[in-house]
Amino acid sequence: MIRNNFTRRDFLKSAAVAPFAVAWPAWMPRLAFAPAQSDPRGDVMVVVFLRGAADVLNMVIPHGEEAYYQSRPTLGVARPDDTRANAQNRVIDLDGFFGLHPAMGPLMDAWSSQNLAIVHACGAPDESRSHFKAMELMERGVSDEQGPASGWIGRHLSTYNTGNPSPLRAVGLGEMVPRSMYGSVPVTALRSIIDFHLGGDDQAVAQMTAGLQALYSGPDDLSVVGQETLDILDTLAMLDPEGYTSAGEMAYPQSEFGYGLQQIAQLVKAQVGLEVATIDVGGWDTHFAQGTAEGLMPNLMGDLGQGLAAFHADLHEHHKNLTVVVMSEFGRRVAENASLGTDHGHGSMMMLMGGNVQGGVVHGQWPGLERGQLFGPGDLAVTTDYRDVLAEVLSKRLNNQAFGEIFPDYQTTMRGFVKG
Repeated sequence: MIRNNFTRRDFLKSAAVAPFAVAWPAWMPRLAFAPAQSDPRGDVMVVVFLRGAADVLNMVIPHGEEAYYQSRPTLGVARPDDTRANAQNRVIDLDGFFGLHPAMGPLMDAWSSQNLAIVHACGAPDESRSHFKAMELMERGVSDEQGPASGWIGRHLSTYNTGNPSPLRAVGLGEMVPRSMYGSVPVTALRSIIDFHLGGDDQAVAQMTAGLQALYSGPDDLSVVGQETLDILDTLAMLDPEGYTSAGEMAYPQSEFGYGLQQIAQLVKAQVGLEVATIDVGGWDTHFAQGTAEGLMPNLMGDLGQGLAAFHADLHEHHKNLTVVVMSEFGRRVAENASLGTDHGHGSMMMLMGGNVQGGVVHGQWPGLERGQLFGPGDLAVTTDYRDVLAEVLSKRLNNQAFGEIFPDYQTTMRGFVKG
C-alpha cells in the first residue's frame, strides 16, 4: 500500500461541485440511461493502463531462468527458495518458473481461484521505444501512423450497438478521456461520482428538479429520456464515495488508483449502464533507483496489486460479468543499468482478471532471456501481439466480432486466454 498524504477527501475535493455539475456539450443529445436494474450485454470491461512502460520482468518474474539473475545482479528478486533473503522479499511462486513480486502478493487469491491470467512476452510490433508513439499506436490499436485516428475502444463502441444509450456506457476515470476511447460514441471523463451530484443551495436544487420534472412529464420520447436521466441522477446522488464500504475484506489503497477503482465498483453495482471503464496508473518509467524490495517500483506494484485485489474481492458477486485488462506500452531492458534502474525495452506483459478468464496460468510462448534469444539491443521479445488478447476479450466476453474495423490491417488469432 502506498503511504502518503493523499486522502479520500483530497480525491473527492478534486471533483467539480458547481450548482449543476453535469454539463453535456450543446451538440450532444441528452441520452437515456439503461433501464433500471438492467445489465449491459456482455461483460463490463475495465482497462488499466500502466503508463511509463512497466518493468514486467520484476512484476511477473522468470525466477526459473538463470539469465534473469545474471542480467540483474542488484535488481533481481530472490528466488522463492533462496534462504539468503528474507521470506517477505522473495518471489511468490506461481508455476515453478514464473512468480509474482512480493508487493503483488494480494493478487494470489485471484490467482488461486483461477480468476487471474497472465500473458507474458506480450506487446506491440512498434520498435520505437518512444512512450508517446508507443502509447498512441497501442491506444489506437494500429501498427503505424497511417491507421484511423479513433481508439480501439471507441471503435468497439461504435461497431457494437448494445441498445444501451447511457451517458455512462463508457467512462474514463480522470480529467480527460484517453485516446483509446476516441470515436463517434460520446464518452464520459469522470473524476468522481460527485461530478453527477446536484450541489449548491438546497432550495435552488429543489426548484430546478421540480422544473425538470414538469418539463419531462409528457408522454413523448424526449420526456421518457429526460425522466430516465433524472431517475439515474437520483440514483447517483445516493452514492456516497466518501462513505463507501467495500463488500470485500481487503481495503482499497488510499491512492488515486484505489479511489478510482472504488468509483468504478460503485458504478457497476448501481447498474447505470456501464460497459467500459478505463483508469491509468502512471510513474512506471523507472530509469533510476528502481528498487527491488523497497522503493519506487515496489510501491507502484503494491498500489496496483492491492487495488486490483480489493476490486476483485469487492465485486466478487459480479465477477462472472466482469473482465479487467492490465497493459503497458512496452517493457524494459532485461539488464539493469548503471543507475540501478532499467531502460526502455520491447516485450511486455498483460494481465486478465475476472470470472471467465483462463486463470491460474501464465500464457504465451516464453522466448527466453539468453543473449541469442533477446530482441534488439537486449530486450524481451514479443511472441503474442496485444491485439490478440484484446480481440479475444472483445469476442468472447463483450460479443463483438468486428475485428477488421477495431484492429484494421491486423489478422487476430484466438489463443484461449478467456472462456467463451
